[in-house]
Amino acid sequence: MMINNPKIIELPKILDKRGNLSFFEFPNQLPFDIARTYWIYDVPGGEIRGSHAFREQQEFIIALSGSFDVVLNDGQVDKKFSLNRSYSGLYIPKMYWRRLENFSTNSLALIVSDRLYNESDYIRDYEQFKLLKNEI
Repeated sequence: MMINNPKIIELPKILDKRGNLSFFEFPNQLPFDIARTYWIYDVPGGEIRGSHAFREQQEFIIALSGSFDVVLNDGQVDKKFSLNRSYSGLYIPKMYWRRLENFSTNSLALIVSDRLYNESDYIRDYEQFKLLKNEI
């Protein structure tokens, strides 16, 4: 399953009086196999994470705790997604500039990716990103 645009993906939510459970797996919820998982936490007030794009990597981001905003740019327009539920997440295809901001106290961002870390896949200059995006 190939998705070309960012989208919120609602995850299964199994309700239980002892505590709820949610999950994601390929191919039922995610459009890619998971190769890497990492998380961002203890972000000081006012700080921004991200500010880059990926040539090939796809990601899925969930606010496991707290809240934060993900601002995506397609080379022309910004679109903001507010994440604050552990049973829904944001799918980000390749070639979208992203930044994470407005972290609440004790927020925890879980990110899963379809690729292992590869510095050469990162685009860290926004002007270069716009040029590459316009070539597609």
